[in-house]
Amino acid sequence: MTSTPTPKSPRASRISIAQLMQPEHANTYGNVHGGWIMKLVDEAGALACMRHAQKRVVTVAVDSMVFREPIKIGDLIILNAEVTYTGRSSIEAEVQVVAENPITGERTHTNTAYLVYVALDDDGHATPIPALVVETEEEKQRMEQAKKRQAYRISQR
Repeated sequence: MTSTPTPKSPRASRISIAQLMQPEHANTYGNVHGGWIMKLVDEAGALACMRHAQKRVVTVAVDSMVFREPIKIGDLIILNAEVTYTGRSSIEAEVQVVAENPITGERTHTNTAYLVYVALDDDGHATPIPALVVETEEEKQRMEQAKKRQAYRISQR
């Protein structure tokens, strides 16, 4: 018999990744490829969800990703991710992307993405995950927004 996982707060899943953007990440104009940023966003989101579920996860959906500002060679890209919603086995993560000039310290928010993952058991089947317990007013608002996104995703199937 499987026990019910202990609920967790968004804080328990929070993760930050930072990586210096090199020439191999960019086009001839010095702008980092969107696909490279998307790869890092997916990794950050997955790590936050794995921390929450304490299981491996697979990506099942990526909401639209709008690149508001370019990220350049030499920028430090910082990805901050945390869980914003949980279902029975599905988990939504919010990933904020910031580009920082490591010399001046100037930071630019380049995009935010919402991704959905499913937690898997050892046999590769969807498995129950801990519920998300929100503690602050901001977390409550983010969870309500996440519930609306999830309802929309389901309506589009």
